Amino acid sequence: MAPIDETARIAQEPASEGAPPPPPPPGTVADHSTRMPRWLPRAIVLALGLYASFQLGSWAFHQLTGLLINILIAFFLALAIEPAVSWMASRGMRRGAATGTVFLGIVVVTAGFVLLMGSMLASQITSIAEDFPKYLDSVINWSNTTFSTELNRVKIQDSLVRSDWLQKYLQDSATGVLDVSAQVLGGLFQLLTVLLFSFYFAADGPRLRRGVCSVLPPARQSEVLRAWEIAVDKTGGYLYSRGLMAMVSGVAHYVLLQTLGVPYAPALAVWVGLISQFIPTIGTYLAGALPMLIAFTVDPWYALWVLLFVLVYQQFENYLLQPKLTARTVDIHPAVAFGSVIAGTALLGAVGALIAIPAVATLQAFLGAYVKRYDVTDDPRVQGHRRKGARGVLTRVRTVLSGAAARTGSAAPAASSGAGTVPNADTPAGNG
Repeated sequence: MAPIDETARIAQEPASEGAPPPPPPPGTVADHSTRMPRWLPRAIVLALGLYASFQLGSWAFHQLTGLLINILIAFFLALAIEPAVSWMASRGMRRGAATGTVFLGIVVVTAGFVLLMGSMLASQITSIAEDFPKYLDSVINWSNTTFSTELNRVKIQDSLVRSDWLQKYLQDSATGVLDVSAQVLGGLFQLLTVLLFSFYFAADGPRLRRGVCSVLPPARQSEVLRAWEIAVDKTGGYLYSRGLMAMVSGVAHYVLLQTLGVPYAPALAVWVGLISQFIPTIGTYLAGALPMLIAFTVDPWYALWVLLFVLVYQQFENYLLQPKLTARTVDIHPAVAFGSVIAGTALLGAVGALIAIPAVATLQAFLGAYVKRYDVTDDPRVQGHRRKGARGVLTRVRTVLSGAAARTGSAAPAASSGAGTVPNADTPAGNG
């Protein structure tokens, strides 16, 4: 009989119950389950590629944040002037010429406002510098009289001029001139960028809309055009209504300042009108601070009159003027407007505060067409009234207490009058 190979004999023997399988002999091929899956290298490469793309996109976004904000400002500015440009274009003017005319008007108004405020501030600074010795003499005399000091204006001026901190401040200011100049140049470049993009957005608005709609199916094209039209109406209506309210506010404050004899009444009126309307929430108080300060230099009582007028006019504007002017443009709840301003400020700073209200108004108007609304039930609680049969907790407590008091009062007289009553015939005492 032929000898049997030892390896074959071990493989043919049945494994004992519960014992692990014997290891494969050396030289044999490993099982396929121990190999690396074919998709794993591709998955690793794909994950690394996605991570690298995310990092690259995040870096590019942070680098281009300033440009994106400028483009966003330019887009909303183009939406704001779109009604005026479209009106001029419908009268036969070329769209580019109409856009240039609108921008020229904006530049002229802005330059006039800056010149008025600059001349007013320069004159006030000059008058303060000329009257500074008088103010200093009055303070020194008051101090010498009150505290028995021996101060002298000439010595104080010499000590201030020769002081180390003043010389250091002048040196720091001289070295910071370059930084201020760089910031001014950067601001002018950003302004030029915004104006350039907004000009292209407004002048080539139809071409831009055709380019966006060309990559969308017909059903989506109508939605995009509708959203675009709503954004134009809300943004333009918001700015125009704010401009009208600024004009009314400026005229009202001009009459007051001119009546009181406060200097620079026209410039202060323009300041109050623009700042109070185009800086949300706190613009009114910022706008009223400067007229109050200048009125205080004329007469302290004039500053009080200005403060009272600002407060009264703010209530008139909030409850009478603003609802009538903005009812068809940006009819949003004041709490929603305040929250949108806070959110816009947290996201984009001052730019977000300016564009928050028209953006929220546009979103609200666009979503209003897709929210299904129902007729409100005829219930007094909808109008803020309670139902006739409903009673509050205090009413129920009063009812319980009054009932208990009534029962207690009726039981006490019955107990006190029991001795004088005639016994009933049915009682045992009566029978006895």
